[in-house]
Amino acid sequence: MPEPSGNHHTTGDISVDVLIVGAGFSGICMGIKLLKAGMKNFLIVEKSDDLGGTWYENRYPGCACDVPAHLYSFSFERNPDWTRMFAGQQEIWQYLKSCVQRYELAPYIRFETRFCEAAWNESAGHWRISTGKRSRDNGNLDDALNIRARVLVSGMGALHVPHYPEIPGIERFSGPSFHSATWRSDVDLTGKTVAVIGTGASAIQFIPHIAPRAGKLYIFQRTPPWIVPRLDFGFSEKARKRFRHLPALTWAFRKFLFFALEWRVLSFLGDRVVREHMERIARRHLERSIKDPGLRAALTPRYQIGCKRILLSDDFYPIFKRRNVELVTEKIAQVRERSVVTQDGTELPVDVLIYGTGFRVTEQFIGMKLFGRNGLEIHDAWRNGLSAYLGVTVSGFPNFFMLLGPNTGLGHNSVVLMIEAQVRYVINCLKLMRKRNISAMEVRAESQKHFAANLRDHMARTVWQSGGCRSWYQDTHTGETTTLWPGSVIQYFRATRSVSLSEYDLTPARPEG
Repeated sequence: MPEPSGNHHTTGDISVDVLIVGAGFSGICMGIKLLKAGMKNFLIVEKSDDLGGTWYENRYPGCACDVPAHLYSFSFERNPDWTRMFAGQQEIWQYLKSCVQRYELAPYIRFETRFCEAAWNESAGHWRISTGKRSRDNGNLDDALNIRARVLVSGMGALHVPHYPEIPGIERFSGPSFHSATWRSDVDLTGKTVAVIGTGASAIQFIPHIAPRAGKLYIFQRTPPWIVPRLDFGFSEKARKRFRHLPALTWAFRKFLFFALEWRVLSFLGDRVVREHMERIARRHLERSIKDPGLRAALTPRYQIGCKRILLSDDFYPIFKRRNVELVTEKIAQVRERSVVTQDGTELPVDVLIYGTGFRVTEQFIGMKLFGRNGLEIHDAWRNGLSAYLGVTVSGFPNFFMLLGPNTGLGHNSVVLMIEAQVRYVINCLKLMRKRNISAMEVRAESQKHFAANLRDHMARTVWQSGGCRSWYQDTHTGETTTLWPGSVIQYFRATRSVSLSEYDLTPARPEG
């Protein structure tokens, strides 16, 4: 069978051993590791017109990572040329493009191909996947491609479906309105009255960049975030030269960063001493930046640090010194054609509305269908909450693997580390299937239930579940934290180091002929 080509855009059927959905960090890592393992019959489908996932789609001003770049990168492809401690969107995107080029992965990627539906074919022992290419003319899906794949890998991640707030009249607004993830660079904010809804991770990055241009900037805050100093700095050419000439230096710096961040998990897992230390840093940062007692009180969180995502910024608090910037803590009652009305009856005229309201993180496979054994749809399987064994495999869905699945996000360290651990685990599963001539591999229901119960027990003691806040870490229906791993990265490495076949039901391949 010929190897799939990323430049192939015709309708019809394709058969591959492995189909990967998504060409972000997860999908790229999976593809590279498949090639390294000698498994070349795979295809990566990507809904966008280029690779990068989150780092291609999010292009708002100031978009950058809040994990040091030397750690927010693949361990097998360390980059000595990062220009800053915290790399910006463009630099991270270029890094991913260079990885694809270096490992000759481009022929295996098919762009503008949206995953729509997949169904497990029991008798044939493979997945039937339907995809579509979004028409530029009418927005409908056309140019359908049907794919047969023995193994299906989701590399879609969570930060790709924007969340919009439920505010009455939001659709009535007649001026430009957009989400930070779909930034409108064609909208000139100069001299305009701009309303930003939300003060989360994206908002605190783009607000300092638009504040000097706006005539008036209203920042609508529902809950203040804990913010610590970013401590960003540039790497000089001399430093980058040292990293280039001494590869061991990038390895040592990466190890230093890993352990510097890893200890912070203790504060999330209940260590009061570490948590109080982090809270002191955040409070001192706020007090030094905001002198006005009333404003400082409005920007002070009322929940334990770490319950919501801890944000990094050196330039967010200082924007409140500007005369054109106003913090609004009153709840929004409604949006009108050219204004925002708060619950106390105040009507604020607005030219442009920007949503910094994050993503629908706890709702996996939005707008997609995934049918496993006996026609079980994954949303039905998750009716009582998201769950996956090791965050990777789901009972009832043979030969299906997830990267950055439920409970594998991090609140303290680089999620790329989790991706690598999961990819290594999936590759080990595929090697075992090949070695033992296994056609289907499915985690046992009792194994998944035991893992989920263990997770809930650990999660109950964490600040994410008991810190006095509601956050996007939590399932909107059950209130349980389904996004984060309730432990250290080292613990996850150990849990995924080897494949325990006793946790799986294995179907031997039928003898040929």
